[in-house]
Amino acid sequence: SLSPVIVQATLSLATAIIEAAALSYLGLGNPDPAVPEWGVMLSQAQRFFDNEPMMAAYPAIGIIITALGFTLLGEAMREALDPKLR
Repeated sequence: SLSPVIVQATLSLATAIIEAAALSYLGLGNPDPAVPEWGVMLSQAQRFFDNEPMMAAYPAIGIIITALGFTLLGEAMREALDPKLR
């Protein structure tokens, strides 16, 4: 059956988003400065955190909402597609 693969793919997307943001925060992401990445945005906003904390909050909220959305989607798909839970 293909349903476990689909569920695992959605859960893996959430992990990949967090990992990509963490790597780009550390400077190990895409070297092209024209490509926006949430980790780079967090890293650059760190020096302005005292005066403008929302500069760091918006990318962090974006990461959290996106990763949480894919996680909840994966869990909902697992519950809908798993015959053992019915």
